[in-house]
Amino acid sequence: MDEEPKWYCVRTAPKREHLAAGHLRELEGVEVFCPRLRYKKATRRGRVWWVEAMFPGYILARFDIVEMRRMVEYSQGVTGLVKFGTEVPEVPESFVELLRREVHHREEEDAPEDTVTLVPQIDDGDEVELANGPLSGFEGRVVQVLPGRDRVKVLLEFLGHEQVVDVDLFSLLLPKRPSL
Repeated sequence: MDEEPKWYCVRTAPKREHLAAGHLRELEGVEVFCPRLRYKKATRRGRVWWVEAMFPGYILARFDIVEMRRMVEYSQGVTGLVKFGTEVPEVPESFVELLRREVHHREEEDAPEDTVTLVPQIDDGDEVELANGPLSGFEGRVVQVLPGRDRVKVLLEFLGHEQVVDVDLFSLLLPKRPSL
């Protein structure tokens, strides 16, 4: 009684989603989708690219659950299937296809496969907080975004005077935008 392969949510070891996906891809009859996010982050070494799972601790796998369940569950990096009691729910094909289209629509040439690159959206007038450096914790208002340089001019109140400072875009805590 062969079932049609369906999508399931697979739990993985923490921070090991991409490794579990790689091992599952080696199994014949298993298709894997492991969407990831890529973004720049300010560190002491300067700006570096970070890549993290879009769904930390989870990946999506398409397989015949009757034939492949044990092989998938005991694959390296996998801690089990998402279950409700004893039932393993399917992930709708339409959801996976929608997510895949969105990830591939945003994919950049230099980004790894199935990776979405996030770019901070800051506009003139946004309230921001400096996250690091000697002015860490100061709050101010963006007065100018300098395109192509990843720099922003921020108006801060410092020692009773307003000063415009030029800061790295990735050293700011982004503003909270009102939800619709």
